[in-house]
Amino acid sequence: MCRLSATGGSFQPWQKASTYAEAVQELHDAPLAPLTTLRLGGPARRLVTAHTDAELVETVRAADMAGEPLLVIGGGSNLVIGDKGFDGTALRVATSGRTLDGTRLEVAAGETWSETVAASVAAGLAGIECLAGIPGSAGATPIQNVGAYGQEVAQTVTEVLAYDRASGETVTVPAAECGFAYRWSRFKAEPERWIVLRVRFALEDAGGLSAPVRYAETARALGVEVGDRVPLATARDTVLKLRAGKGMVLDPEDHDTWSAGSFFTNPLLTEAEFAAFLAKAHARLGEDVTPPAFPAGEGLTKTSAAWLIDKAGFTKGYGSGAARISTKHTLALTNRGAASTEDLLALAREVVAGVREAFGVELVNEPVMVGVGL
Repeated sequence: MCRLSATGGSFQPWQKASTYAEAVQELHDAPLAPLTTLRLGGPARRLVTAHTDAELVETVRAADMAGEPLLVIGGGSNLVIGDKGFDGTALRVATSGRTLDGTRLEVAAGETWSETVAASVAAGLAGIECLAGIPGSAGATPIQNVGAYGQEVAQTVTEVLAYDRASGETVTVPAAECGFAYRWSRFKAEPERWIVLRVRFALEDAGGLSAPVRYAETARALGVEVGDRVPLATARDTVLKLRAGKGMVLDPEDHDTWSAGSFFTNPLLTEAEFAAFLAKAHARLGEDVTPPAFPAGEGLTKTSAAWLIDKAGFTKGYGSGAARISTKHTLALTNRGAASTEDLLALAREVVAGVREAFGVELVNEPVMVGVGL
C-alpha cells in the first residue's frame, strides 16, 4: 500500500528540518513531523531518503516485494500524518537536477518547486511564474495539477516520467494521458500505483514578458487588464507578495504558515446543487448577496471554499486551542505551536459541519491524509 503526498518534494520548511532531512539515509522510529509544514504527526517505523531515481525505484521495489506499507514524502506541504505515525517505510524524495533545452525544462521530482519557478523566470521563460511561492517539489505538481493565480501546471507539462508499480517499469506519460482536471490527475486517482520521477515542461520565450495574466486579483495588483503581459520578474514578485499576505509563503516565525496551505478545495456544484446553495445563501445572508460563482464546464459551477467558511462563521483566527484558522486566510488551518494532528482534525470537522449546515455544501479536504480522516 502506498500513499503519495500530493505536494511532496525537497522543500525545506525551516532550517532545522533541512539539516535533519539531508543528513539522514535510513532511520528507525523516525520523527515525521519535522518533514511536514504543519509540523504534526507521529514517527515512521523506518525512514529512507533517496537522492537518485535509482535509489527511489529500488526502495519502492523492495517495499513492494516485502509487502511493506509505503509512504512517499516530499516537502510535506500537503500532508496530514496521524499522531500515531506510520507503521511502515516512509520514503523521502530528495532527487535533484534541472535541465533546460531552449524552452523545454526537465526537473527531478525532488527539486524545490519555488526554486524551479525562480530559475525559469531567471531564464526568461514564461508559463509558471504565477505558481511562485507554492511549497513542495516539481515532482508533486502534476499529481494534484497544482494551480494558482490563473495558471496550473497542466498548461505547460508535456510529459511525466514515473515508476509504474503495477508493471514494475519506468514509463513516460504524455500530458494528454495524465487526466488533468481541477486539482486532479491520474496520479492522484491512483496514488498507490505511480511514483513520479521527473516532470517535463514546455515554457514560452516571450521576450522577458509573462504569460497573459488570467487572474483578476493578479491583474488588479499589477495595475493591468486581464490578458495583458508584464515583465516576468514583476509577475513573480507580485504573486509572492499576494501569497505572503495570505500566509501562504512559508516563514518559520509566522504560525499562520504552519499549515498545509489551502485545507479544502473549492466546491464544484451541479446546477441543482448550486440552486440549492444559492437559496440557502439568500436565506442566511439576504437576497442581495451574490456568492462567488465561476463556470467549471459540463454544467458545473465552482464556488469559493474560503467564502463559505467565512460566511458560515469561521472567520480569520477562529479557534481557541492549539489549532486555529489562519489570521490571514480562512482556507488555512494552522498549528499554533503545540497542536496535535487530532486538534487540527477536530477543527476541520467543525468547519465541515458548519458549512454543511449553513449552505448544504460538503467541503473536501485538499491535503493527503495518512492514518486519519475527516
